[in-house]
Amino acid sequence: MKIIVIGIQGSGKSTQGKLLSQKLRIPYLSSGHIFRELSKEQNKIGRYIKEHLHAGMLIPDIEVLKIVHEYLQKPLYKKGYVLDGFPRTLRQAERFDEEITDVVYLKVSDREALWRLSYREESKEEFREDETLAAVRHRIELFHKFTEPVLAYYHKKRLLIEVDGEQSIKNIHSDILKKVRI
Repeated sequence: MKIIVIGIQGSGKSTQGKLLSQKLRIPYLSSGHIFRELSKEQNKIGRYIKEHLHAGMLIPDIEVLKIVHEYLQKPLYKKGYVLDGFPRTLRQAERFDEEITDVVYLKVSDREALWRLSYREESKEEFREDETLAAVRHRIELFHKFTEPVLAYYHKKRLLIEVDGEQSIKNIHSDILKKVRI
């Protein structure tokens, strides 16, 4: 199984992705985590990614495709995975050459996402610079502009599963399990 989880920042992608990973016994991979880790490296690509993340900007498609493709070549991901936060643009979706089983879209309103992120900010010790209010608002705008066409693309391919992401974690997980092709 190769499942993609898509939603705006704060929609619960990582929570649901990890739950799916555990339930289906396939590894979980977050594109955001990959890029945050790379941004810590003291090299050209690390600085480049760090600048984009801090500004709340998307990393260019060509770089994202290359990095995700490299990660998915690892033996760990050969039998399947749950991939969170990728693809984010139509170009990425069209050029992603993996045989995807399902694309789970966690539908959450902008208002709900902002509320969740502000609550999360208050309750955690580690501050992520890509979660400032300005950066989050910008990423939500980018989601509407660039990622909503990805949803249409996967809908046309009959891979899209839309789930109400404003339910309880348990109910969202249950809805996903009812709809994915296991």
